[in-house]
Amino acid sequence: MKKKTKNDILMGNSTSRKVFVTINTILLITITFITILPIIHIISLSFSSTQAAEGGLVGLLPVQFSLKAYESILGKTSFYKALMISVKRVLIGVPFSLLCTILVAYPLSKEKNKFSARKVYVWFFIITMLFNGGLIPTYIIVKSTGIMNKIWALILPSAVSVFNILILMNFFRELPKELEEAALIDGAGHTSILTKIYLPLAKPALATLVLFIFVFHWNSWFDGLMYINNIEKIPLQTYLQQILTMPDTRFMSADQLQELGNASRRTNNAAQIIISTIPIMIIYPFLQKYYTTGLVLGSVKS
Repeated sequence: MKKKTKNDILMGNSTSRKVFVTINTILLITITFITILPIIHIISLSFSSTQAAEGGLVGLLPVQFSLKAYESILGKTSFYKALMISVKRVLIGVPFSLLCTILVAYPLSKEKNKFSARKVYVWFFIITMLFNGGLIPTYIIVKSTGIMNKIWALILPSAVSVFNILILMNFFRELPKELEEAALIDGAGHTSILTKIYLPLAKPALATLVLFIFVFHWNSWFDGLMYINNIEKIPLQTYLQQILTMPDTRFMSADQLQELGNASRRTNNAAQIIISTIPIMIIYPFLQKYYTTGLVLGSVKS
């Protein structure tokens, strides 16, 4: 009987290795189906008729195909106004939050001998993760600063996320110190080191933060409900939340009231979920590759 070599084990030729790969494959396929099946059900539900949805007849395929849920949401001018507010919020909020995160994470990533007050600021930010003023003080601050009913009311209160700062700060701290030392010897300042060395190497972390910030701004609805009183300026998620949970019937015509009575909350909620996740599903494939890419490898030669 031929003896198993170390190379055979590493290449997957051993019996135990084959058993592990088989079990792992079955497990991953099972998890994939568990994850995908609810999404398929939601899509089918959004394209089903009211009677089929309310009767619990929808499984993995639409029953009595219907577009009424999408027509009730997409057929209104106010929907597109809310959509443009959300797009504007994302286009301003993501770069602004990312800039704030970078400007805070870079100095906090330095050693104590280079930034003596580092520990004080780190604790300052960590304490805000554990304790905060609450909703009423935040509302008072937003109102007193004069940004109520403005796009900045949706951006400034959440511009600095301590969780995102910690992610980027730890990534910066793991970069080889030799890179910064070599740049300092060549006469580079901190601005050049940050923009020309740290940020290009931090693409995986930055891509992760962009996705986190994008998802937060796109899915957020409560701040729009709190800080925006003008219905013409509410973001998309707040708009969808209002029309699906508490529709205002005071100004509806007879046809609109009949349409509301014929509408199914289940199909409308399913359509809302699909509409809300489309931008995230579009942007994710472009950022996913950075999660597993280590651009730092090979940057320092021995």
